[in-house]
Amino acid sequence: MNKHCPFIISLLLFISANAYAEKKFDFNASCLKAYKEIVKLRLNTGQEILNEEKKNNPDNLIPYFLENYIDFFVLFFNEDPAEYKKRIKNLSQRLDMMDAGPAGSPLNKYTKAIINFQWASIKVKFGYRWEAGWQFRRAYLQVKDNKEKFPGFQPNNMLYGAMQTVAGTIPNGYKWLSNLLGIKGSIKTGMNLLEGFLNSDDAWVPVFKEEAVFYYAYLKFHVLNEKEEVFQYIREQQLDVVNNHLYAYMTANLAINNKQSAYAIQIIQQRKVSAEYLQTPVWDLELGYAKLNHLENDANVYLQRYVDSFRGKFYLKDALQKLSWYYYLKGNQPDAEKYRQLVLLKGNTDTDADKQAYKDVKSGKWPLLILLRARLLNDGGYHKEALTQLTGKSAHDFNLIDDQVEFSYRLARIYDDLGREDEAVQAYSYTINKGEKLKQYYAARAAIQLGFIYEKKGEKGLAVSWYQRCLDMDDHDYKNSLDQKAKAGIARCKGE
Repeated sequence: MNKHCPFIISLLLFISANAYAEKKFDFNASCLKAYKEIVKLRLNTGQEILNEEKKNNPDNLIPYFLENYIDFFVLFFNEDPAEYKKRIKNLSQRLDMMDAGPAGSPLNKYTKAIINFQWASIKVKFGYRWEAGWQFRRAYLQVKDNKEKFPGFQPNNMLYGAMQTVAGTIPNGYKWLSNLLGIKGSIKTGMNLLEGFLNSDDAWVPVFKEEAVFYYAYLKFHVLNEKEEVFQYIREQQLDVVNNHLYAYMTANLAINNKQSAYAIQIIQQRKVSAEYLQTPVWDLELGYAKLNHLENDANVYLQRYVDSFRGKFYLKDALQKLSWYYYLKGNQPDAEKYRQLVLLKGNTDTDADKQAYKDVKSGKWPLLILLRARLLNDGGYHKEALTQLTGKSAHDFNLIDDQVEFSYRLARIYDDLGREDEAVQAYSYTINKGEKLKQYYAARAAIQLGFIYEKKGEKGLAVSWYQRCLDMDDHDYKNSLDQKAKAGIARCKGE
């Protein structure tokens, strides 16, 4: 017998085993079922299905791709540093695994683009902004390249469209970063791609629909400023806000941002609650915000729960400031001061809301009760109650210029929301003329609101001049986020 035979047999077995074990991207019925559970935030159920699929089809890479969604939701919503430490190693492992898939498949680069995109979002939450920028760039270039190589692969349009839209609104404060990263965007191009995906009859649309709807709703709301249309879309599509927690969160969060606190409370309280879903303190934060906006007695319960159980940094200073306001409105100054001091000690200033909370506390000044009540009620959508707070008052009733400007701004917003346009325009104009040089955001936001009014009326040139007026104002609160809104407004008016 040939003495080399065992070696040759081993070699043949190795070759045949590797040929047999070629990795593949098989988004089969089992993977689809797992994905649908995961995007409802039923993460454990999704993981169980993926475990079964990995056992039955060990060469299928899709389960490992979908596990990245689980990491994303856990880390994005809960921001727990211990979980981050545990899961960060999955990033490079998964990217290597996707690399092992067939290069001729559009899913090779697409899966890597999604993984990079999700981790870029996670890294922002954990304060790794520089890394996040480069990770976003990798995702952007991967999906762009994939789109050129596989133009018929529709999911490219969903991701590339969302990234194009976001890149098209990067404020000047971060322009250096987008230039450095080589990222150029267009709101018009991006939204057309995203809408094109959602309206397509391509076989991939039902697969990724929930994800596409999530991007679409947020971008349509914040970038296109088509707020009522978003809620109309949610109703028309009959999105399941009871069993799908991602849809419930999206709808409640957008409702709070659209001054519909009562609707947000309804969504949060009517969602199906069970241990199957991702447990996150974010529900308490949203409910606390919504209830405080109606000056409800139990608002503190939910805000306190969030502060006690949240392991991350985002919106922690803001939540603590809201708790200080709650006690301040109740006349409980010791507790109001206690929470105010915690604003200085906890969380970070990565979000505009947290930055503002920190700045307010550092100023040492408390808001006037009448203006604070009017603000919260207006933010909640209780516009008539808010107006009652200010009825019979004028700017001249306030001694400080800051308070005069805030009064006219609050009044303008209430008039605007009540459809009393002429009075709103007058009050916004007063706010800008009187407050343009102040550090507060009132004048810059008033300019944006005037831009919205004239854009809606079709007077695009006038709208652009007001958006530009906002951009021209320097060194005020919320500068980056307000500039982003102004830039998006100019781009919409110019059809860019």
